[in-house]
Amino acid sequence: MGAAQNAVVVDLGPLRQRVEDRVKAGHYASADEVIRAGLLALEREEAALNEWLTKQAEKSLADPRPSVPAARVFRELRAIHRR
Repeated sequence: MGAAQNAVVVDLGPLRQRVEDRVKAGHYASADEVIRAGLLALEREEAALNEWLTKQAEKSLADPRPSVPAARVFRELRAIHRR
């Protein structure tokens, strides 16, 4: 299969100029490289967030203190916002 058959057209809107600027500056050889780098960065960010959320959930589940009812939490939050 040729590259043209696998081509994907993406409308970057105002971000297009930022991609072109990176290529012109020599940071990347092509717009494809910029997009690949952006997607890899997004995947790293999502993985880091998922890892953090998992750790927070594990800490919460391991906490021996009794759970606080949601109604109480919202009541206290409303009181804080009224002040």
